[in-house]
Amino acid sequence: MQANVHWMAVAAVPLACLVAAMFSAGCESAQPRKTASVDLLAEPYRLNTALVSRSISFENPSGAPGEGGKEASKLGVGRKGSPARTVAPNQTVRLCDIAGPGTIRHIWLTTRPEPDNLRSLVIRAYWEGQEHPSIECPVGDFFGFAHGKVMPYASAVHSVGEKAGMNLWLPMPFTRGARFTLTNEGDKAAPVFYQIDYTLGDVHPDDVGRLHVLFRRENPTTLKQDFELLPQRQQKGRFIGSVMGIRATHANWWGEGEIKVYMDGDEKFPTICGTGSEDYVGLSWGIQETPFPYNGCSLNQNRFVSMYRWHLPDPIQWQRQCRITIQQIAWDKGLAEVQDDWSCATFWYEPAPGAPLPPMPDVKARTADIWTE
Repeated sequence: MQANVHWMAVAAVPLACLVAAMFSAGCESAQPRKTASVDLLAEPYRLNTALVSRSISFENPSGAPGEGGKEASKLGVGRKGSPARTVAPNQTVRLCDIAGPGTIRHIWLTTRPEPDNLRSLVIRAYWEGQEHPSIECPVGDFFGFAHGKVMPYASAVHSVGEKAGMNLWLPMPFTRGARFTLTNEGDKAAPVFYQIDYTLGDVHPDDVGRLHVLFRRENPTTLKQDFELLPQRQQKGRFIGSVMGIRATHANWWGEGEIKVYMDGDEKFPTICGTGSEDYVGLSWGIQETPFPYNGCSLNQNRFVSMYRWHLPDPIQWQRQCRITIQQIAWDKGLAEVQDDWSCATFWYEPAPGAPLPPMPDVKARTADIWTE
């Protein structure tokens, strides 16, 4: 983004879309030039961006020109003939397979808004033909909330409706290809509606950061062993943030643990160190159900917490390696080491190809002890 475009200058833009400006790419004329780009949010009047607009859904699974809405309903051809699919247990459906260069700019998805379903459906994404996924996450956590508990809220990264209308606004650049799948690892069929909005013709360097998302859960955590939000990564990257789910297993205040960012040679002690769990998400004196653009908490009920922090105006970047943890420390007449139930959906950018993600917990481990309606 050009130096004269400031976050404060675009305050009128919907907060959920602000981050897209940081990664939008285009051209000054109809002929792509690597030396020029256009900010799609700050300059919406620009017509010669050299970008091609496309969208994929079940109504146009290829995103190809003139191929949308060809299926027939009882009302006739093109009259809402294929808006959704039912995904059977153990079935994987392809959401997109796009040849680049391009940028996915928005994903919307909805399904049955039940906690088990939202932890059983898994999104996976593969950049540039890589065989292992760079994104592997349950649907609910991928779209901004832990425990499978839908809470309507908006941040700079997500917006969620009260009936599980789920949106992700982080830009996802790719140079050769982007493939997304959805797998139902539960035991019930799931209705799925979705739309992926993207552009083609974006000019990206080969080492542009590709979005990575992993899901982790420890139920319970290991005593005196900090929960890893980001296991060790071994190339340059940028931490965007994490959706963290906590289920306290005791009656005391659980959130005295500090965030630790070990980067570029740090060993025993980190470069970046926080002061407390609620402090890390920009709150204080306990946790409150207060969502903001870059920080906050969307759920604080019955000892279930879903909170998040987005490092967009305050980047955390590294050049060689990074590992990020958060402690499990409570207050019980003083500081006390504890074991609680922690999960995270962690978002970051790094080049492709990249190392495989650590194994994701299976569906039984993901759905145990989650929110019950």
